[in-house]
Amino acid sequence: MKKSLKLLFLSTAILGATSISSLAHGPHSGGISAPADNAITAAFDIIHAKITTERNTAIFHMGVSGKAGSSKPSATGQLAGSDVFSYVWPTTIDASEVGFEKGAGILSFAVTAHPDFDDTPLFDENGDGKLDNDGNIWHSHWVVLTPDDACGEGNLKVKDIPDGAKPQLPKTWPGLPILIDSPGWSPLISTDKVEVRVPFEDIGVVEAAGFDGVTAGLRVNESVHAPLLCVVNVFDVASGNLSLPGKVNQ
Repeated sequence: MKKSLKLLFLSTAILGATSISSLAHGPHSGGISAPADNAITAAFDIIHAKITTERNTAIFHMGVSGKAGSSKPSATGQLAGSDVFSYVWPTTIDASEVGFEKGAGILSFAVTAHPDFDDTPLFDENGDGKLDNDGNIWHSHWVVLTPDDACGEGNLKVKDIPDGAKPQLPKTWPGLPILIDSPGWSPLISTDKVEVRVPFEDIGVVEAAGFDGVTAGLRVNESVHAPLLCVVNVFDVASGNLSLPGKVNQ
């Protein structure tokens, strides 16, 4: 089930080094296709990942061989050491396009679930009138990823904000000391797919982007900062090596 995180990071430096697979699976077409793999938990076994656009909206799509969203982390009862499961689209879009500083790292769109904390303080996903108990419901983020050996040699993390620093941040930044945005776009999860419709002021920056599809587990570090959130388990990579070969609308 685990894939090499060293390979995951190192391969980001060789964009375009692999071609998009011509394999098809059911109704999924275009983008990056991959064969099903019985060694991977079916809910995270990627068979298809793509990004398309309609007017000023980008549609992030990921298909899996099993029931999408059916597997979530077990609650630990505390923030430190707790787990996050995610469907992620790493992109070549510059982080400044969504409100972070230019060149901050690998801008990635993610759909996540985590029972031990809530990082969408503006939204009441479960409709109970409380804003701080919705982490276990699948929800969306922009995150900026960078390498940090503190997460394991060659591994990635959501980029930390150093103490005292005041970086440029999106208006819907949830207040955590990492480069994360909680814009509130609800994922549509049905049978074997995850989709999110994301508005863009300049859809051209999306249409020019490269992308990949990743399913992964992240973990809150025991120190709860520096690093705060590490990628600890890569379940699957659509391209096989995170070369970001996907072309939008293709």
